[in-house]
Amino acid sequence: MPAEQMADGAEGPGQVPPARPLDSVDHAILRLLRTDGRASIRSVADRVHVSRANAYARINRLIEDGVIRGFGARVNHERAGQGASAYITLKIVQNSWRTVREQLQALPGATHIALVSGDFDVLLLVHTPDNRTLRELVLTRIQAIPEVLSTRTLLVFEETDLDPGPDCPTELA
Repeated sequence: MPAEQMADGAEGPGQVPPARPLDSVDHAILRLLRTDGRASIRSVADRVHVSRANAYARINRLIEDGVIRGFGARVNHERAGQGASAYITLKIVQNSWRTVREQLQALPGATHIALVSGDFDVLLLVHTPDNRTLRELVLTRIQAIPEVLSTRTLLVFEETDLDPGPDCPTELA
């Protein structure tokens, strides 16, 4: 893969060093925080059977290492006034990933951008108030990006966020 299209995980100037190996307690903390990002340190410590100081230090290390990128809310886009959702596939000019990504990040309603392999190069998830706004986003904003060769829009009829299921317990055995 050309250097321009490599994902940001590669080390280079100003890059974060690789994360330290995670143990079963770290994985349990991550599962717990994915399920409830508002869990208190005390609750996390109790559920993974470590001291509060240990839980606090581990969470801080996971943040410092870039394993935990942040905390946020899972939004019901329809109830938040974003009733139209779509995955948009893009074919782009070779070696233009970073330029295209910057422009896609600035789009209103863009929630996920991925460089992928296969029949297209980029997969973009957007949420807009309605289909008219979605159409304008695709036809006037995305297709106007010079490096975008083609797009295909896949309307989302229904979404389900996946939580760590019962096969991923948050407590250690």
